[in-house]
Amino acid sequence: MKPYHSLIFEISQSDRSAVDLPESDVDTIELNDKFPSHLLRETEAELPEVPELQLIRHYTALSNKNYGVDSGFYPLGSCTMKYNPKLNEDVARLEGFSRIHPYQPEETIQGALELLYQLQEDLAVISGMDAVTLQPSAGAQGEWTGLMIAKNYHRQNGENRSKVLVPDSAHGTNPASAAVAGFETVTIPSNANGRVDVEALKEHVDHDTAALMLTNPSTLGLFEKDIIEIADIVHQAGGLLYYDGANANAILGKTTPGKMGFDIVHLNLHKTFTTPHGGGGPGAGPVGVVKELTPYLPVPRITKEGDQYRFDTEEPLSIGRVKGYYGNFGILVRAYTYIRTMGPEGLRQVSESAVLHANYLKKRLEPYFVAPYPQICKHEFVLSGINQKKLGVRTLDIAKRLLDFGYHPPTIYFPLNVEEALMIEPTETETKETLDAFADTMIQIAKEIEENPMMVLEAPHTTVIGRLDETKASRKPILRYTKHE
Repeated sequence: MKPYHSLIFEISQSDRSAVDLPESDVDTIELNDKFPSHLLRETEAELPEVPELQLIRHYTALSNKNYGVDSGFYPLGSCTMKYNPKLNEDVARLEGFSRIHPYQPEETIQGALELLYQLQEDLAVISGMDAVTLQPSAGAQGEWTGLMIAKNYHRQNGENRSKVLVPDSAHGTNPASAAVAGFETVTIPSNANGRVDVEALKEHVDHDTAALMLTNPSTLGLFEKDIIEIADIVHQAGGLLYYDGANANAILGKTTPGKMGFDIVHLNLHKTFTTPHGGGGPGAGPVGVVKELTPYLPVPRITKEGDQYRFDTEEPLSIGRVKGYYGNFGILVRAYTYIRTMGPEGLRQVSESAVLHANYLKKRLEPYFVAPYPQICKHEFVLSGINQKKLGVRTLDIAKRLLDFGYHPPTIYFPLNVEEALMIEPTETETKETLDAFADTMIQIAKEIEENPMMVLEAPHTTVIGRLDETKASRKPILRYTKHE
């Protein structure tokens, strides 16, 4: 028998089946009368033929090879892959939430609307904004939504501003979102300390600046200490300050984007409030704005009149709908549950633990890897494998070697302004024992590079699939399986 990591087609044998269907008692329909001939098959579909037991074993074995937060440490910097409490899942599966339909009359879904309304209010307080929309279904869509609000705001004021400023330490989707929203992007360099170069910012801000997109703390894990001055520079030029909430899990209960001077905020619910992340969705990227921008929020908006909740579409300056129905409801239920479970003090502890864990792990690894920014970090930090590169081993090789120890590698080669970058985010949900085990593994790999570099260069050694030609895999993917006799 072939191993269970084979393709389902490879364990297929003729005349085997996982089901035993009775003979059809429905008259046969001649398809030629219903469909054009060029749409009809000339041969039967080549489907795998396996008995039920082999089918179950095959997919069970595949599921056991999956890697996720529930199965192991996931120190993926910037993406914030942390544990999702199962209580959130239980609440999202309550029939009153899971079995309602978006076309039901408002009076029959008052509980759901109350939850959404209260979540809006909670996120407004957490972000320091005046109003929030829950519609955007991902962080990147939240970015685009915020930028479209900025564009409509400027146009309403008789201006057609065309530039969005993006620091080189910004979250990676910022330039793409700005381009999709129809803006020209201008990169603002970092200074020697890894923060926004204020003097360079002054040179680029002008009457054509629509907004500055800023991630604070940045993807380097550094807090922008000059944020008040930065906000003043942008506002004096008539621009808006946009907060990328990718790293909001580092400031909960400590400060808010509103206090820093931001006008628009998006929050990644999967990063800060433990809703599921990855695999193409689902997601949620709510957007908050200051009072002046509230009329431009997407519709419908959820409002409260007396003790009743309703959808409000009467907003003539709105940018319109950005998501079908009203966002990813199940994800919003999970985020609401998490916020209510944690409470203000719990959310504050989330950030304190995230920052503590990052700094602890950073201090353990600094003697073995270059720390381009040695100052205290927030929720994540960046190391450089530049010294290992001098010995012939790249950061990619280190990532491959980590697979042998059962770890998902950190983010590599990002941010771009750090050579051979390793961006690590331990999150607040991990134990000290997990952090120490990961640190011990990284230290072992650093020693292997000095003593036996081929061990790292030829990694991984223990995985089902060895090292892939990643360039070929991206450029020449296998689109279908062809059975060879």
